[in-house]
Amino acid sequence: MVDRQGFVTHVIVGNAKGLVIPPLKRERGYKGRLKGLRLIHTHLDASPLSQDDLMDLALLRLDAVVALTVAAGGQPGPVQAAHLLPHPADGHNWAVLSGRQAGALDVDFAALVASLEEELARVEGHAGAGPAKERAILVGVTGNSRAAAEDSMLELAELACTAGLEVAATVIQHRPRFDPRFLMGKGKVSELVVQALQLGADLLIFDAELSPSQVRAITDFTELKVLDRTQLILDIFAQRARSREGKLQVEMAQVKYLLPRLVGKGDALSRLMGGIGGRGPGESKLEVDRRRARERLHRLQADLAKVRDERRERRQPRQRQRLPILSIIGYTNAGKSTLFNALTHAAVAAEDRLFATLDPTSRRLRFPREREVIITDTVGFLRDLPKNLVEAFKATLEELEEADLLIHVIDLSNPRFPEQMAAVEDILASLNLQHKPVLKVFNKVDRVSPQLAARQAGLHQGVAISALAQKTLPPLIARLEERVEELAAAGAWPPAGAGAAEEAVSS
Repeated sequence: MVDRQGFVTHVIVGNAKGLVIPPLKRERGYKGRLKGLRLIHTHLDASPLSQDDLMDLALLRLDAVVALTVAAGGQPGPVQAAHLLPHPADGHNWAVLSGRQAGALDVDFAALVASLEEELARVEGHAGAGPAKERAILVGVTGNSRAAAEDSMLELAELACTAGLEVAATVIQHRPRFDPRFLMGKGKVSELVVQALQLGADLLIFDAELSPSQVRAITDFTELKVLDRTQLILDIFAQRARSREGKLQVEMAQVKYLLPRLVGKGDALSRLMGGIGGRGPGESKLEVDRRRARERLHRLQADLAKVRDERRERRQPRQRQRLPILSIIGYTNAGKSTLFNALTHAAVAAEDRLFATLDPTSRRLRFPREREVIITDTVGFLRDLPKNLVEAFKATLEELEEADLLIHVIDLSNPRFPEQMAAVEDILASLNLQHKPVLKVFNKVDRVSPQLAARQAGLHQGVAISALAQKTLPPLIARLEERVEELAAAGAWPPAGAGAAEEAVSS
């Protein structure tokens, strides 16, 4: 290993199978910079640069890798050299210089490397123009159809943008079986490293839930920050949480996710048992971290239990008045908060982004026939919503258990709306709420053809509206009133108009 001043930094002796490069310093190997080292080694069988050589070039971000071949009789053979490219060319991320004797090699490596780093820095500077954002490469590994994988990656891209990231590239690999260590093929991971260098990205986001060992393996292999889909969703929830309850719920989900990932590197960090042959310093830092995480989890669970009790107390006046409760549910960014504001004239934050609402809000609504109801805006659902997040938000989702009618808002303009409808129904089933009466409301009809809106509304016995257009809401209000009166006919509530009139009640 030779540095840019020409000094030898490492001498490595391999065997017939290859050589093992020791850990190298990391200070130069990121953010558009190369390692500042050249690997010069021999191929005694006169073979060209191998795939392992090129992977070392990519993974270690070497300035160059050079193979000195040996011809028959022990004479020096042609020299082969390779260096990375700032942009892919002919499907390759590196260029190979071959076929020259060592004495005829006239490449100015110093000037070559300087120009490479200048171009990499220029690419990174262009990518970072404007407000500084982390750049991420989205990675999908699937055994399903290509179309399903692309739909899932589109949603992952929306999540990344909601989290404040800039998507540099999207990579999908189709594999019949997942790699237990890297999830994807080792060669594909090495390509990701070069692609991240070329695009100025320092973050890989996988469209799956990675195991702790996979996160460690990919991080060690690539020297890049690695997130999975669950971590990305938790980060979004952490950014969006505003109330004390929301922050508690998000932190609880994060601690539950982190706890099994607090692992050491072998027996050196395990607890040393007391007694003969087992005396030692006591707890390791790892076990201290684990114990503190468990203690924090217990405190969060106790705090959330108090929140549930407070919610139960706040619900008692409603239960005494026996007012019908209508809860708006649906996929995230389907327009639930916009519809809530349109029906109640409230001012709940409604944005065109995922998970704009985390904290439920309730208001009273009076129908034309003097029937009063409570209508509630709730957190949005998502495909494969992390289990820890569902458990942490149990206090919020209890609002749905109290609901007499669920208003399922569907974004009809989204081409994936059938899959989103199915995802919401699956989550309702996981919460044992599939028996609740549901009215499907197809939103954003102003963005689709009238034929599609009419067909879907008729097929699902729902209502087609645009939450931004008040003129489309009277059929929905009439339908809601009709459903409530049907439920009231069974004696669930007192006659219409019996409740006390209040403008609003906030939960």
